[in-house]
Amino acid sequence: MAIAVDRIEQTPTITRIFAAINVERSSQKGIIIGRGGSMLKEIGTQARQQIQALIDGDVYLNLFVKVEPKWRQSKLRLAELGYRVEE
Repeated sequence: MAIAVDRIEQTPTITRIFAAINVERSSQKGIIIGRGGSMLKEIGTQARQQIQALIDGDVYLNLFVKVEPKWRQSKLRLAELGYRVEE
């Protein structure tokens, strides 16, 4: 899986972060979301707390899970996600 930050909005009182968790298969999506969204909620809570500690401010974190088949085989997609791609 890989995380892609789609958008960040900052105001004087809060930082809003919109990000996607990219997976290759629907079965992986189910694992990340968990029963009733419990796993995604836990991931979001932990990430938000860590980000708040880094920036010393309030954070709203909006996560969603995106199925993108074979993204790990695409050099272009890997580069977009910040991975170093060697030719």
